[in-house]
Amino acid sequence: MLIVLVMFALGLLLGFIGAGGAGVVIAVLTVVFGIPIHTALGTSLSAMIFTMISGAYSHFREGNVVVKNGIAIGIFGAIGAFIGAQIAAGLPAKELKWMTACMLLLSALLLFLRIFFANKGIFSRSESEEGPVGISFWLTASGLGLVTGVLSGTFGIGATPFIQIGLLIFFHMSIHQSAGTTMLVILPIALLGGLGYLTAGHLDVLLLFKVTTGLIVGAYIGAKFTRRLDPFILKISMVAVPIFGGLLLLFGR
Repeated sequence: MLIVLVMFALGLLLGFIGAGGAGVVIAVLTVVFGIPIHTALGTSLSAMIFTMISGAYSHFREGNVVVKNGIAIGIFGAIGAFIGAQIAAGLPAKELKWMTACMLLLSALLLFLRIFFANKGIFSRSESEEGPVGISFWLTASGLGLVTGVLSGTFGIGATPFIQIGLLIFFHMSIHQSAGTTMLVILPIALLGGLGYLTAGHLDVLLLFKVTTGLIVGAYIGAKFTRRLDPFILKISMVAVPIFGGLLLLFGR
């Protein structure tokens, strides 16, 4: 029951920021509840299937989802996620733990730069500009999908910040659209990534049920606040979540 309650609390936050939250879920399962890292990776990534259905639907109802972009990127991301899961299965637990932590901290840094230095360098492209079209759209979608999919499958983190940054930079979405569309992108990524961990024997069905029960309810409710709270709170939360997960993995027991 404790796992369910903790996951519900995390779900509220993750639904609000439009994050799959696999990284912070992995950190909590591994450090707080003592779950082996490979099992935590497979379980948390699989749990995102159900969390994303709930969260993406809620964001769609709120008008935060660009459906075409989400589906296109998600298809290529799913392919990358299955490949990444096979890579993770061959990595030792200790190395996988700190690599996942480093990826979370890197993602937080990239999000911080994009959100708070929006008018600098590569981040200066306005969200009012049109995104890529035609062949350029498919090349961009496939590239973003494959890269983030491999990251998701290998480290089980969902690659939420990387997807959001890609949507913000290359598809010129608003902060709200990037949050909602990311949930749709992660859905097929979680599906094939979870399948990859299942075939590798790193999936705990009972743990999956507990994690999913808490996250799915929390994510649906949390998504209701994305447009209702100050955008500054959303920005701070998007950066803080991966930092928390990374530090927990690095310095937790």
